[in-house]
Amino acid sequence: MDNVKNIKQRFAIIGNDPQLNFAIGKGIRVAPTEISVLVTGESGVGKEIFPRIIHQLSNRKHGKFIAVNCGAIPEGTIDSELFGHEKGAFTGATQTRKGYFEVADGGTIFLDEVGELPLSTQVRLLRVLENGEFLKVGSSKVQKTDVRLVAATNLPMLEAIHKGKFREDLYYRLSTVEINLPPLRDRKGDIHLLFRKFAADFAQKYRMPTVRLDDKAQTLLKQQPWDGNIRQLRNIAEQLSVLEQERNINVQILSQYLPATKANLPAIIDLKESGGDFSSEREILYKILFDMKADLNDLKKLTHELMNTSSMDQAKAQHEGLIDKIYGDKANEEEPYQLQSTTAATTLQQDFNDRYEYAEEIEEAETLSLQDKELELIVKALERNKGRRKAAAAELGISERTLYRKIKQFDLDK
Repeated sequence: MDNVKNIKQRFAIIGNDPQLNFAIGKGIRVAPTEISVLVTGESGVGKEIFPRIIHQLSNRKHGKFIAVNCGAIPEGTIDSELFGHEKGAFTGATQTRKGYFEVADGGTIFLDEVGELPLSTQVRLLRVLENGEFLKVGSSKVQKTDVRLVAATNLPMLEAIHKGKFREDLYYRLSTVEINLPPLRDRKGDIHLLFRKFAADFAQKYRMPTVRLDDKAQTLLKQQPWDGNIRQLRNIAEQLSVLEQERNINVQILSQYLPATKANLPAIIDLKESGGDFSSEREILYKILFDMKADLNDLKKLTHELMNTSSMDQAKAQHEGLIDKIYGDKANEEEPYQLQSTTAATTLQQDFNDRYEYAEEIEEAETLSLQDKELELIVKALERNKGRRKAAAAELGISERTLYRKIKQFDLDK
């Protein structure tokens, strides 16, 4: 434990969380060896400090330490950056260049965001880890290097392997020893300690009194999810230090600087488990089928009502018989007679016409089409959201990409 305390003081690590202490102790024990180390954890938890600890406590501490952000280097140039290139190897290669693995010979290379490496580069890296050999871009000459490799990532590596984005053999070579750092929300006892440290640093930097949190504000600080981890906490401490004239921060002031908490609403589908766009399309089909079912039930009800009545011919004869009764005995004579009751005759004739119009409406009922219903739903959603496709996609329960494809399919861009 004394070693852990010394390391925390030496590298300005704040916190007493058992998970943090365990990770530091693991780094101390592996540092004197030549084992490759993989540091994992969410973005902003402080993974970048552990490669420096390992390098400074190793036998390579007098050698070079090079940190490389793999996610910041374009895919087309990363091989040249890591392994170097020969003159004329590609357009713009006006001279021979040494790569990081050649420059750091005898030292340590830290590959941050190693999960972002292209597959072709992963093959080259695996060869370096296995036998210390590499080839410059545009060269056929094998070169040797003696480098200790420490990598870090915030990606779920096993999931990346399953999706074919990361080589399984490279993962197991990198993670001979894996050091996992806990997220800040799991280190609630360290949150206020870190805030006080940041507040003191900013007070000294900007030459102003240190901001302090009251008890309720401290409780609120510990209840936050801290998706951005230590980096997010540091930003909030700096904002309070610079923007607030009041140095004693209460819960009302603090809440203005904290992000709004997201409601934990139930998700209709899980794209990861259900297959992305397929499930999104399935949801819209469900909606269409439910609408069709309601329409069919209405149609079925109307059909039953028609079946319970007499046929159209019988109904017409019945009405003619009633008309005869209204006209009286003179209905069979050649000359037309006036109706005995104009109001009754008008009502009866209107009822007769309504029956035939009703039948015509049933015969001309619009054919139910799955595609038409889908088009109708999309058009209505776009109209309700005034053409905002992101909002329309959210209302329909589909992804924006699927909505764009449907708009193109139905030629709605016009």
